[in-house]
Amino acid sequence: MPFIDSKIAGRVTEEKKEVVKQKLGQAVRLLNKSEQYLMVGFEDEYDLFMGGRKLDKGAYVSVSLFGSASSSSYEKMTEAICGILSEELGIPGDSVYVTYHGVNDWGWNGSNF
Repeated sequence: MPFIDSKIAGRVTEEKKEVVKQKLGQAVRLLNKSEQYLMVGFEDEYDLFMGGRKLDKGAYVSVSLFGSASSSSYEKMTEAICGILSEELGIPGDSVYVTYHGVNDWGWNGSNF
């Protein structure tokens, strides 16, 4: 039950959102999760500041998942996310923050897991 929520400085076309979503669907396997229940959200044209300056290209990515994963899995996922954002959106890795949130109680379809 992962959710990958991205706040992105700059505009992202629908076509690019689709490509990034597909690549995140493959990358989520690094966390031993399936794309079947993956939810992805994009909020583009988001004002992001780092080090006191406004970013033209940057992203904050929040990854929530039911349960947790190992530190090495998170490390691999961060590498994958930064690679996808760089390749598809031209966002340099040093302008990307990624956070991980393990969740014990996760609701779906009228009940909790």
